[in-house]
Amino acid sequence: MEKDYTTEKKKMNPFLWFLFAIIFPLLIATVIAVIGFSIAGINVLDWAKEKGSNIPVVSSMIETPEEESTGQAQEKAAEQLAAKNEEIEQLNQQVQDMESTIESLEEETIRLENRNRQNQENAEMETEEEAPDTIQTIASSFKDMDSEQAALIIQDLDNQTAISILKEVSNKVRGAILEEMEPAEAATLTQLFIDANNE
Repeated sequence: MEKDYTTEKKKMNPFLWFLFAIIFPLLIATVIAVIGFSIAGINVLDWAKEKGSNIPVVSSMIETPEEESTGQAQEKAAEQLAAKNEEIEQLNQQVQDMESTIESLEEETIRLENRNRQNQENAEMETEEEAPDTIQTIASSFKDMDSEQAALIIQDLDNQTAISILKEVSNKVRGAILEEMEPAEAATLTQLFIDANNE
C-alpha cells in the first residue's frame, strides 16, 4: 500500500512541476512584458489582434475593426428601429384618438340634424295650425265688409284661398258675395265649394 501511495505521488509530481515551473512563470513574464510595452507606448492588444487574425483557429475568436464597426452599426440600427416602432405606436394611438373624435363629432352632427329636422317639423305644424286661424280672421273681416267690395277681392284671389274664406263665412254673407260676382266666376267658385265640402 505504501508503494501505491508513492507511485501516485510520483505521477502527480510531473504535472505540478510543469504547472509551477513553466506555466505560471510564463504567464507572469507575459503580463510583465505587456505592461512594459504599454508603458513604452506600444499597443500590444492591437498587435496581438493583427497577428492573431492570421492564425486560422484564433482568427475566428478575434473581432476585426470591420466586425466591430458592423456590430456598432447593427446596434445603432436596432436602436433606430426601436425608436421608429415607438413613434409608430404613438402615431397609431393618435390615429385612434382622432377616429374616436371623428365618431363623436359624427354622432353630434346626426343629433343636431335630427333636432333641426324636428324643429322644422314643429314649425311646419305650427304654421299649419295658424293657417286656419288666419283664414278665420280674414273671413270675419269679410262679414263686416260691403258685399260688392268683398266679391271684387275674392275674384282676385286664387280659387283655393277663396274657397277657404267662403267656408268660414255664414251662408247669408256667402250668398251676398256670390250675388255680386260675375255669374261665371260665381258658378266656378260654387262648384269648387261643393267639391271641397264633399271630400
